Parts: sequence; structure tokens; C-alpha cells
Amino acid sequence: MAFIVPPPRSSPDAGPGRAGPGPVTPRPAALARWYEQRLGWATEGRAPVRLLTGVRFDVLELPAEAGHALLRRPVRTGPVLLSGGRMGLLVAVGGADELPGLLDWLEWGPIALDLTAVGAGGRITAPSLRGGAPGSPGAAVWLRPPEPRHAPGPALPALAGFGSSGGDAPDLVRLVDVAATECHRVRLSRARAGLRKSGPADQPLAFS
Repeated sequence: MAFIVPPPRSSPDAGPGRAGPGPVTPRPAALARWYEQRLGWATEGRAPVRLLTGVRFDVLELPAEAGHALLRRPVRTGPVLLSGGRMGLLVAVGGADELPGLLDWLEWGPIALDLTAVGAGGRITAPSLRGGAPGSPGAAVWLRPPEPRHAPGPALPALAGFGSSGGDAPDLVRLVDVAATECHRVRLSRARAGLRKSGPADQPLAFS
């Protein structure tokens, strides 16, 4: 179930005719202002609003199935978003550049994992503040929302001694290792499902 990030107070750009405490989806301008003023994150565009990566954070992306399994594991994360069939894990700036080397060092390099990263010069769709259902087509929602920049919150996963929060940051190496493990499990599960679907009749005959 997705957590709800509070929308801007008394925003003139919220949807017209809203009354009571029901879900509110701010208009794009209000959404961009919330990210810029409350979190200090750079945005671009208005339909849809996009967040710039490589400025305040990078993003690790993996299949939603693997991501949900990761969230059940005892590994610390930063903010986590869901967009369609992909999950995004926010990490410290520079994490995207470190990903290939970390996968090699952890001996995941030779395996084709559906684990990618978005860093400097990248863009991601800004999750809505309210409304939207996790996994709905085109929707981006927070599963673990970010904290306002003036509030204490979990640091972004980083390499030891890397990033603004120093040694208190969640361990990027541990996060990447668990993410790779879950991506590999999903890969194997899909391969087995494909074999079962094809059935023995579709297998090539072997003659001695």
C-alpha cells in the first residue's frame, strides 16, 4: 500500500471543486512547486512533471516484482517509487556510476540482470502527491515517500563515507547485492514459467 505524501497547503492549483478530506491530485504547477519548495529538488516540464537525477539523487530501477521482494528483506533503503511495472530506489548522487563496478565486484557482472540506474542528465516522472493506484498504467506513486528537506529522515544509500550523511547512510553495496539477487530470482522464475508454458510437446526431439 502506498504512503500518501501531503499536498501543498491551500494551493490555488489543486483541482477545482474539491471538498472534504478526499484524495486530491495537484495540477502540474502545484506538483512541481511542492518538489522544488519542500524537497529542494529540480523539476522539468509540466505535463508530466519530471525530476532531474544526478542533482540530489540517482535512481536504481528494477522490475516491480523484484522490488517488492527487496522491500520485504532487512535492507535499508531511501525513498522508493513505483511506476507501472518498474520500481525506483533513490540513492546518493554517483550511485548510478558505481552500479556497473559494484555488480562486477559482487560477481553479478556476467549475468543479464534487469537492474539499471539513472544518474546525471537523466529524468524520471515525478510521482503524484495523492491519488493514483500503485501499478496502474502510467501512474507513479511513492511506496516509501521522501522527507521534506527540513525534516530528519533516512539518508540515501551510498558507499561508505560517500554522500552528505557520511557513515550514517544506508549501505549502497548491500542494497545493490540484494537488488541483484531478487532480479536474478525473477529472471529464473520467468524462465521456468516459460518452459512450463511451452510444454514437452514443444521441446525438440533428441536422437542418439
